[in-house]
Amino acid sequence: MRQIPLGVRLPDRAVFASFLPARNAQALQHVEQLAAGGVAGLTWLCGPGGSGKTHLLQAACAAAAGERRRAGYVPLAEVAPLGVGVLEGLRELECLCLDDVDAVAGQAAWELGIFGVVRELEEAGGQLVLAAQAPPALTRWALPDLGSRCAAGAVFQLHVLDEQEQRAALQLRARLRGLELPEETWHWLRTRFPRDMGTLYRLLDTLDEASLSAQRRLTVPFIREVLRAAPGARGD
Repeated sequence: MRQIPLGVRLPDRAVFASFLPARNAQALQHVEQLAAGGVAGLTWLCGPGGSGKTHLLQAACAAAAGERRRAGYVPLAEVAPLGVGVLEGLRELECLCLDDVDAVAGQAAWELGIFGVVRELEEAGGQLVLAAQAPPALTRWALPDLGSRCAAGAVFQLHVLDEQEQRAALQLRARLRGLELPEETWHWLRTRFPRDMGTLYRLLDTLDEASLSAQRRLTVPFIREVLRAAPGARGD
């Protein structure tokens, strides 16, 4: 696990290689270039939950850190209760990824703090990736200057994966772990659990650990045994 500011930890598998491009290929390419230092300035990723915003932000942070650049990932919805002081020190980073900007948008103190960080990082030639459900033009800002600054950056709308793409994404992540995800296993999962990628990835985490411990393949009887009591299951 990679340690980053505020005690937040990045999952080891939050990397570009495990992100299925599908209809989000342009955003993926841009963020990869940004993480490598090839694109400066501000990038805004928007889209509904499960569209891959957090995955790309965490992957960008991990890739930038792998290049020995000062990088940080900050999930604003999670740290907001700590107060705007959590932004202190972020100006020293070379690559900053702010998730869930909409969790603090409309709050003047937060927006002033973010505006100061954005301005200083941009002037220093750093990279910023911000994520929210809506694009900057449709976000309700308390500080119009921050909205204008965000809207002037590169804005990408991410799309939720359809069922076929979800299967491909889960199979991709399974292959990267050395697992095989048979068709019948995928069918069993999708008919018994919510079909959002966050849930499916968490299930794969559980199955990966169980498979490694038991030295068993991901057959339907095995996953039924492992996930029998999993939250969200809709029964056999």
